Amino acid sequence: MQNLSMASGKKITTETLIIFDEIQACGEALNALKYFCEDAPEYYVASAGSLLGLKLSQGFPVGKVNFLEMGSMSFEEFLLANGDDNLYKYLNIIDNIEAIPDAFFNPLVEKLKMYFVTGGMPAAVTVWTQDRDIMAADNVLADILLSYETDFGKHAEKFDVNKIELIWDSLPSQLAKENKKFLYSVIKEGARAREYENALNWLYSADMVKKVYRISKPGLPLSAYDDLTAFKIYMGDVGLLRKHSHLATSAFIENNRLFTEFKDALTENYVLKCISHQFEGKPRYWANSQHEVDFIVQRENDIIPIEVKAGENIKSTSIKNYYKLYERETPIIVRLSLRNLSFNGNILNVPLFLADKLNKLIEIALKNKSKL
Repeated sequence: MQNLSMASGKKITTETLIIFDEIQACGEALNALKYFCEDAPEYYVASAGSLLGLKLSQGFPVGKVNFLEMGSMSFEEFLLANGDDNLYKYLNIIDNIEAIPDAFFNPLVEKLKMYFVTGGMPAAVTVWTQDRDIMAADNVLADILLSYETDFGKHAEKFDVNKIELIWDSLPSQLAKENKKFLYSVIKEGARAREYENALNWLYSADMVKKVYRISKPGLPLSAYDDLTAFKIYMGDVGLLRKHSHLATSAFIENNRLFTEFKDALTENYVLKCISHQFEGKPRYWANSQHEVDFIVQRENDIIPIEVKAGENIKSTSIKNYYKLYERETPIIVRLSLRNLSFNGNILNVPLFLADKLNKLIEIALKNKSKL
């Protein structure tokens, strides 16, 4: 316990905060968390670890610890870090479905392009916002990727390291396909799930990749309809995916090419990050032999399909096919693109830069629909 004297002569007390960084590297520290709670409650203890998920998957003292998942910075946080306070404030006062004025729409699209280049990793964002040196920010992303790859050899079982590296290297190719379902054959000719699933699970437990399962149909809860043999794999940060895919930073100044490059993979990766913490459970996707809807989310007792379009061309036979099959289960269709904000019939068009506000916008649209 620490005592601090104030100018008035009165004393205030503050609790002592103990921080364990990279706690996954010390099993004793992990086990000690329970005993801090039971035997030394006067201390506040916080711990962090980039590979903590690996330890959690191997067993962890539960019941005495609160968990907080911290990913890369969101687009809104990027705006604040970049000094774009007015744009940030504008996003947070939107309370109706109406077109965004050009004075805000165009700058937000430009800032989103920049976010696709830097991503939300704090070190890369800091370099960009302080120095405006895009190549320096790009080098930071390269260093982060190298540190990830170094961790393969440090923390994974030796017999899995080569397989993890092959999966990691295949991610851009997996996402470059029109059908982004993860295929083991893309890793290596003749590769089979039983050979590589442990390596893939290592990457997932380490939170280096995100897994999105296919559902057989939209039902409650979504998890009950998972097809565990079919899934898509994304990375946790759009900037890291861009760098890992060797897309040059110059793409962000070439009109809207950055959004449409790489088979829309960057845009889908960005949207996945935005929606992952806004709805119940994890996002899924739906597909049949001919059509695919990018994401399906559960919002309370509603199942919402989300179509992602990287540009202004919003034509899609897949979402129409889905709606024909599941009209009764679909209160609203969401389409994220570079089109302006609007709600027509049962289709909610949302600009990509508003993806962080999707849950709020769906709520507003459903209330408007109920009044008709």
